[in-house]
Amino acid sequence: MKILIVMFIAVGVCTADVSHIISQDPYAVPLEYHTTTTTTPPPPPHPYVFAYTAGRFPGHVDRTHSEVSDGSGTVRGAFSYVDPRLQVRTVEYVADQYGFHPILSHEPQGPVETEAVQKAAQRHFSLYNRIAEAHAHHDPNLQVVAVPRDSAAVAHAKEKHLSLYEKIAAEHARIGAEQEAQRLAFEATSVPNDIEEYHKLH
Repeated sequence: MKILIVMFIAVGVCTADVSHIISQDPYAVPLEYHTTTTTTPPPPPHPYVFAYTAGRFPGHVDRTHSEVSDGSGTVRGAFSYVDPRLQVRTVEYVADQYGFHPILSHEPQGPVETEAVQKAAQRHFSLYNRIAEAHAHHDPNLQVVAVPRDSAAVAHAKEKHLSLYEKIAAEHARIGAEQEAQRLAFEATSVPNDIEEYHKLH
């Protein structure tokens, strides 16, 4: 009898309703029934403004940057710098939820000449004008440079080359004359081919 009672209790526990226990587990309920709500408001916007200038040494400025943010995601700014050709390049930009939008806000300028470049250009043109004037009017102070003379080794090599050239030229002339004589002798002893005469005889 005790065994039977224990079996009824075990079966009752196995078939008991435990939904109230499972409902407390968020993973037991389908995700579409879960909702998340927050009561924390978004933080207030934090606008900012900054600007700076910089250079390679004290008192020298070769780049600037300024920027303004409204705190809600839109940033406006501009920066300038001196490029290797000494031209000032300025770029204005807007950064917002749609991306970064730079605008080139200057027109290309001609090269900026420093004082050293200007002095070098003046020296160059001064020297150019002096040379042009000297070439336009014969200067008696100018000395004509003599044509360089051959050394003994160069003169000997030239003579050897000329002698060999003449020897080869004479050999080629002799061979050419022999071939021309053979051609003339062959033509003198040959009978010309006459196809029509051959057909008449046969």
